[in-house]
Amino acid sequence: MQVNLLALGGGTDATLTRQARHALLQAQCIVGASRLLQQLPEGCTVHRASATKPQKILEALQESDCTQAAVVYSGDTGFYSGCRNLIPLLEKDKIPYKVYPGISSVQLFAAALHRPWQDWTLVSAHGVQCDAVAAVMQGSPAFFLTGGSLGVPQLCKQLTEAGLGELPVTVGENLSYPDEQIVTGTAAEMAVRSFGPLCVLLAEAAPQPPKRAPGWPDDWFIRGEVPMTKQFVRAAAVAALGPKPGQTVWDVGAGTGSVSMELAAAVQGAPVYAVECENAALALLEENRKKLHAWNLRIVSGKAPMALNDLPVPDAVFVGGSKGEMEAILSAALEKNAKVRLCVSCIALETLQTVLHFCQTRGLQPRVVQLSVSDARSMGRLHLMMAQNPVFLVTVHCDD
Repeated sequence: MQVNLLALGGGTDATLTRQARHALLQAQCIVGASRLLQQLPEGCTVHRASATKPQKILEALQESDCTQAAVVYSGDTGFYSGCRNLIPLLEKDKIPYKVYPGISSVQLFAAALHRPWQDWTLVSAHGVQCDAVAAVMQGSPAFFLTGGSLGVPQLCKQLTEAGLGELPVTVGENLSYPDEQIVTGTAAEMAVRSFGPLCVLLAEAAPQPPKRAPGWPDDWFIRGEVPMTKQFVRAAAVAALGPKPGQTVWDVGAGTGSVSMELAAAVQGAPVYAVECENAALALLEENRKKLHAWNLRIVSGKAPMALNDLPVPDAVFVGGSKGEMEAILSAALEKNAKVRLCVSCIALETLQTVLHFCQTRGLQPRVVQLSVSDARSMGRLHLMMAQNPVFLVTVHCDD
């Protein structure tokens, strides 16, 4: 049996390549989604089998008892296509195959908008989880395939809830069909509109957070009367915690959010949860979040550890304030993820003692660093060193 994996393009006969059309007409059996089987060109075989899961497609091919078979896919075989999951099964059974590419929805949409698409971030939200906020924070327009539970309104709702309701977006509905339409507006506007199932979404790039090494200048932050982790201590804390792109991070006792903002930049769009219970600090968190474009920062109002119960599993946790609940906070983090990375900022010796005792009882090996930072201040003709409060950073990498 020779199997041809064919991309049908946009779903209409006009977007089918001549190469794919010829292979279709030669096929003695055609397998694919029922919607696609109903849209095949005239002259194709009537021997068709509806299947979408790779194993079911393979079984249909094996039962067909033909020498020339075709498996059809929408769009392009190389763009979020089920083709990639069938190929390993064909190779395992030593079934010869050939792949025929097609015109993808991203090509159709870019052409309709008169725009190039080589700099777009390409994302699939078709039947899979998708973080629209992370996508638009990559510095380029984000193109979304939609479908399942994540249609255009749901993706735009994610953006709106993150503070990006005014972000320009464009929707392409029924591309290449006679009732094709292109709709432009803001994320907030599209979040409350209804669209059909065959839609794609283009969201423009979100305003970007600062691009620089950890240790942002203190005057970048709106401070008010809320305590703030200073620049050099903050740089050391972020370095000690070691957040990586794509990881989920908690900042417990976030205060003004100076550490939260830097963590949000470090994980490049992944969620950072800033947990805070003081109203004044919560207000500053929101102001700094908007000022520094930390759209992936999610502010959690409440007192830890109770406020941590519904948060997702963290890869790393920074504790800047505990309100006397240090052991309960650290326990909550470890219960969520036994391999979590922890970094605790301690000013009082009693706090340091509590953290070290916790580590001892859990068999953890902490690293303790004491930081003393002094700034030179002008006093007439002289410059004197003015000390900040010394800080202990206790770091535990449970995955080591």
